[in-house]
Amino acid sequence: MDNYERVEGEPDLAKDSNVPGVVINRNRSAYEKAVRRAENVKEKQREEEEQRDTIRNATREINTLKSEIHEIKSLLQQLVDK
Repeated sequence: MDNYERVEGEPDLAKDSNVPGVVINRNRSAYEKAVRRAENVKEKQREEEEQRDTIRNATREINTLKSEIHEIKSLLQQLVDK
């Protein structure tokens, strides 16, 4: 690690002397934990989106059924009025 210098007071962090402003975390377990946490967040977001889609589809289906019932009621009323 010749291009890296340690960050004072942070044993797991190093600065890349070739790229200004870049700090690298050299603690692999902390990195892997952060990756798993990010994956969990993405999975939760996918699940929430699926739930929203399910609710949206159920709402559309309910509205379709309401419309069809209204149409049936209207046709029945026409038959009764004859």
